Amino acid sequence: MPSGLVALLDDVAMIAKVAAASVDDLGAAAAKAGSKAAGVVVDDAAVTPGYLTAFTPDRELPIIWQIVKGSLRNKLLILLPAALAISQFAPWAMTPLLMIGGLFLCYEGAEKVLEKLGGDHHGEVLGDAITDLTEFERERVSGAVRTDLILSAEIMAIALAEVATEPLVSRALILALVGVVITIVVYGAVALIVKLDDIGLHLAKKPGAANQKLGEMLVNAMPKVLAVLSPLGTAAMLWVGGGILLHGTHELGWHWPSDLAHGVQHAAEAAGGAAGWLAYAVSSALVGLGLGAAIALLLHKVLKRKAH
Repeated sequence: MPSGLVALLDDVAMIAKVAAASVDDLGAAAAKAGSKAAGVVVDDAAVTPGYLTAFTPDRELPIIWQIVKGSLRNKLLILLPAALAISQFAPWAMTPLLMIGGLFLCYEGAEKVLEKLGGDHHGEVLGDAITDLTEFERERVSGAVRTDLILSAEIMAIALAEVATEPLVSRALILALVGVVITIVVYGAVALIVKLDDIGLHLAKKPGAANQKLGEMLVNAMPKVLAVLSPLGTAAMLWVGGGILLHGTHELGWHWPSDLAHGVQHAAEAAGGAAGWLAYAVSSALVGLGLGAAIALLLHKVLKRKAH
């Protein structure tokens, strides 16, 4: 399974089982889902703040709200009907579709790495003069929602696999429940991350040495946190995308790539479980980087040269 999401996928499967066992108790299932959604926060919360750079503080929460609405549309209006239709009429199509999404994540992540290494930039970047702030904001929101679509598809697919034998209405309720709760948890965490500096400023102005010290610590820490989240977000795209592809090829009968990555993982586990997890994550990321770079070079070099 994709290492960046392995804990989440196990947890989402458990959420789906709990919800399936007691569909009527939606409140309890929602609470269970909220407590189990921490795994996805690592990936989404790492990726999303990168889309909020270059904006003034007064635009951060409105932009997050736009992304939240896009995420809910992804889950409830696109992925939920698609998942139900596929589970009903073409269950064999789920793995190939997820692999296409994984390739997109690999491409996005590899493109960012190539740009950092001195490659050509595609689209507006932070160093460019922003001539149309409204359009720049629209592009950032659109990019975040596209990435969310792939991550959300993985979540919904795992939940669907656990409740595939449930009646159609039950499946719809369970998937909607999982989607809404995880969206709230993930983007609530994102909002907290990007507003920590404002919280710190507020505390620094309050009376009391403890408040001021904590406020100053938050303000000073936020640039470092965001600096770490940017490369972590790129790494998350690569390890999740690569992990989806490794899992997909295994499901389709091509076992050696996944077996090789798991072999590296098991060898590293001699140094501890965390080392094994990291080894699989790195293996997935390298797969994602290689395939994503190949796609990026094909699109931006080969096909672009032929077009001219």
